[in-house]
Amino acid sequence: MTEHIFIGLASIIILGVGAQWLAWRLQFPSILFLLVFGFAAGPLTGFIDPDNLLGDLLLPVVSISVGIILFEGGLSLRVRELREIGHIVRNFITIGVCCTWVIGAVSAHVLLGITLKLSILLGAILVVTGPTVIGPLLRHIRPTGHVGNILKWEGILIDPVGAILAVLVFQIIFVAGGQKAGFLILVGLLKTIVLSGIVGVIMALILIVLLRRYWIPDFLHQTVTLMLVIAAFLVSNLQQQESGLLTVTIMGITLANQGKVAVKHIVEFKENLRVLIISSLFILLAARMHMSDLEFFNVRSALFLGALMLLARPLSVFMSTLRSRVTWRERLFLAWMAPRGIVAAAVCSVFALQLSMEGFAQTEYLVPVTFLVIFGTVVIYGLTAPLVALWMGLAEKDPQGILIIGAHTWARAMAKALQEEGFRILLVDSNRVNIRAARMIGLPAYHGNILSEYAMDEIELSGIGRSLAVTSNDEANSLASCHLREILARSEIYQLVPHGGERVKEAYVPQHMRGRFVFGPHVNYERLSELCTSGAVIEKIDLTKEFDFDAFTSLYGDSAVPLFVVKEGKKLDIVTIDAGPSPQPGQSIIAFIDSRQTRRAEA
Repeated sequence: MTEHIFIGLASIIILGVGAQWLAWRLQFPSILFLLVFGFAAGPLTGFIDPDNLLGDLLLPVVSISVGIILFEGGLSLRVRELREIGHIVRNFITIGVCCTWVIGAVSAHVLLGITLKLSILLGAILVVTGPTVIGPLLRHIRPTGHVGNILKWEGILIDPVGAILAVLVFQIIFVAGGQKAGFLILVGLLKTIVLSGIVGVIMALILIVLLRRYWIPDFLHQTVTLMLVIAAFLVSNLQQQESGLLTVTIMGITLANQGKVAVKHIVEFKENLRVLIISSLFILLAARMHMSDLEFFNVRSALFLGALMLLARPLSVFMSTLRSRVTWRERLFLAWMAPRGIVAAAVCSVFALQLSMEGFAQTEYLVPVTFLVIFGTVVIYGLTAPLVALWMGLAEKDPQGILIIGAHTWARAMAKALQEEGFRILLVDSNRVNIRAARMIGLPAYHGNILSEYAMDEIELSGIGRSLAVTSNDEANSLASCHLREILARSEIYQLVPHGGERVKEAYVPQHMRGRFVFGPHVNYERLSELCTSGAVIEKIDLTKEFDFDAFTSLYGDSAVPLFVVKEGKKLDIVTIDAGPSPQPGQSIIAFIDSRQTRRAEA
C-alpha cells in the first residue's frame, strides 16, 4: 500500500512537470498537455486514482494549494495598474459575474434540464476563471496593451469572489431554504470582505514587521511566509467558509504594494512553487474523471458550453467595458478568454458530495458538467486564443525584437543596423544625452533605470522577445539580466562579457545571476569602444555559396566582430560565446568591422 501511494505521488509530479516541459518545447499551452496526461493516467488507464490515493485529504490539499496560488497571484498585482483599468476590473467582478451567473443558471435549467436550485448553484460555480489557467495562457500569448493586466486582475480576484458566491448560494438555497436570499447574500458578502480584509492585512503586516526587524533568518524567509499564508487561510476559513481565498489574495496584494521590505525573493520562491502546484493539481483534476462521465458529453451539454462561451462571456465583456477606452479588438480578445480551472472543480466536488449525502436529486450532473466546461474552455481557448491575439494584432508569434540596455554611441549604431533590417528595437538608458541622441536618429528610447520598479510598467514590450545589456557597468548588466527574467526567458537574456574577458567570465558572477555572454570571449565594453573610436563601422554582410562564413573570416580576420546573424524569414540570432556564429549561405552577418583592416585586406 505504501509503495502504491509513493508511485502515485511521484507519478503526479513527473507527469505534471513533464507536461510543462513538453508544452514549452512544442510551443503549446501547458494546460492542454496537463489535461491530456491526467486523463490518460486516470480514467483512460486507471494508473492514478486521486480519491483512492489521497482519500479525505484530496479536497483540503486542493483548497490549500489554490490558496497558495492566489497568494502568489496577489504578489503580482500592482495597485498602480488600476489607474487605467480599475473600473473595468471592478465591473468584471461585479456586473460580469452577475451576467455569467444568470446566463449559466438559465442555460443549465433550460438546456440540461437540471432543477432550478441546482442550476443556480452551478451558474455560481462557473463564474470563475482563475490564475491557474489564465496565468499560463497569458505567459504563452503575451498580449499587448491593457488586456493582459485586465485578465490577470480578473483571473485572480474572481476566484475568491466566485467561490464565496457559490458558498453563499449553497447555504441560502439548500440550507436556509431560500428565505430572504438577497439579504443573506449581502450580509455574507460583507462579512467575508471585512473578515478577509482584516485577516489578510494583519498577516501581511506581521510578516513585514518580522522581516523589517530581521527576526527571521534569510533561509527561513520563504517558509515562514508560507506558514503565515496557510495560517491566514485557515483562520479565515474557520470563520467563513471559502473566505480564505480572498484573505490570501489581499495578503499578497498588501505585500506587493508596500515599500518597507523587499519581497522579490519571496515572489521568486512562490513562482517556482506555483509551477509545481499547478502541474500537480491539473493532473489530479483530469485523473478524477470517470469514463462514465463521458455520457454527459452530448448535444445538450455542448449547447450549454456554447451558451457560456458565445453568450455569457461576450455579454459580460460588453457590459464591463461599456464607456471605456478598450478597443473593439481588445474586447474581442477579452470575450475569447474565460477558461475555467481548479477552483470550479474543487468547489463543485465539495457541493456534489454534500448534496448527494443529503439525497438531493440530479447532483450527479454537477461534477461532469463542471468538468466538461473546464475541459472545453481550456482546450478551445488554449488552442484558439493565441491565434485570436495574433489575428487582432495584440500579440506576436516568436517576437524577434531586442530591448537594448545602454544607448551610448556604438549601442545606437548597433540598434540602427537592426532597425534597418526591420527588427523592433528599444533602447533604455538613464543618461538623457544618450536618449536624446538615439531619438534624433529615429530610434525608440526610454529614459530611466531598467531596475526601477516602475520601468517595466511603463515600457511597451510588444514585439520584444529578448534583451541585451551593453552598458559599461558589468554589475548593472548582470542585475538587469536577472531583473528581466520575470518577463523574458533565460535563454533570451544576453549581456556583454565583463572586464577581463574569458579569464573571468565564469568567476565574475555565477551563471544563474547573469545573462548569456555575447559576441566573443574577449569582446567586452572596452574592446567595442576601442573599435568604435578607431573608426570601425557596423555593416551587414550577405553570405553566398561563393562567399561563405569561412571566406568572411579569412577576409576580415580579427578586424571583424560578428554581432548578429539574420536568417531567412527575418529571424535574428545573437552571437554568443556558448553557441558561436554559424551562419549559412543565404543568411547575413551584422558585424563590427575595422575599416582600416578591411582596406588592407581588400588591397
